[in-house]
Amino acid sequence: MKLASKLRALGAAALIAFGVPALAQDWAPDGPITIEIGFGAGGSTDTMGRVLAEVMKEQTGWNVIVENRPGGGGVAMFTSLSQRPVDNQTIGMGVGIPVLVQLVQRGDELPFDIASFDYLGTIAKAELAVVASADAPFDTLQEMIAYAKEQGNMPLATMAPPQVLMMNATTKASGVDFNLVTADGGAEVIRLILGGQVLAGFASGEHFPYMESGDMKVIASANQSRLSYAPETPTFIESGVDAYVDAVFFLAMKTGSDPAATAAIAAAIDEAVQSPEIAEIVRNAVQGDPINMGPEGAKLMMTDGLENAKRLFAN
Repeated sequence: MKLASKLRALGAAALIAFGVPALAQDWAPDGPITIEIGFGAGGSTDTMGRVLAEVMKEQTGWNVIVENRPGGGGVAMFTSLSQRPVDNQTIGMGVGIPVLVQLVQRGDELPFDIASFDYLGTIAKAELAVVASADAPFDTLQEMIAYAKEQGNMPLATMAPPQVLMMNATTKASGVDFNLVTADGGAEVIRLILGGQVLAGFASGEHFPYMESGDMKVIASANQSRLSYAPETPTFIESGVDAYVDAVFFLAMKTGSDPAATAAIAAAIDEAVQSPEIAEIVRNAVQGDPINMGPEGAKLMMTDGLENAKRLFAN
């Protein structure tokens, strides 16, 4: 079975296992459904959200519109959503890890927590890897740590604060320090590796052409699970570092929404995620296949993710 089919099957199984109706035809909105996206226009979250809205509109006949509410990696949008009355027709779309990091850093200042929302499902998960040039003198995370210990100073590129926290956790677990170089996105990480300025770095798909050409290799999966395209490569957790970074694109409504509404919208999202239009945009955005964890799976992703974020900040 192809990966996309497996993921669709898992999503459907999750809906059944957690008691969410596959079809909820006894509810319909009495006005437009609004998907509020916690990022600006033109980015991967915005692009996936807009395609999702179009597919849901086509499949259900509902009027589904999109609004951008950028700020704080999605925190501004979820703050606004949590402070408005329940209307059963407003959906927030964000990415798990930026919200979780903010909840750990300043949760006492935010007007919401994980329990403030009813979760509807997910669209995709970005697969994050540590990669190196093909001729790097190590092939696994454990070998990279041993090499860094031997050299005393190994440069490694990161492109976001959670990746820095991952490497801090690696240092705590191994006692080995890394020279972390901040890159402006995955493309720059690749340039730094190929140019010899760093020996390894984090990437989320930008390395694929160089893997195919034989110029780069995957050292470790930074996700909770192994990479779909490199299932033989262990995770940080399997390599002795109790941390991970999962960038999951999820959707939620304010807690207390009508169960009939959340069931109907969750079912509509699940049907849309299985469409070829979503498959295409997800592959373009995160170099992977769509995955819907279902309402309970999305909630569990946030709950487990919060505990992981706490561990990251403890290092």
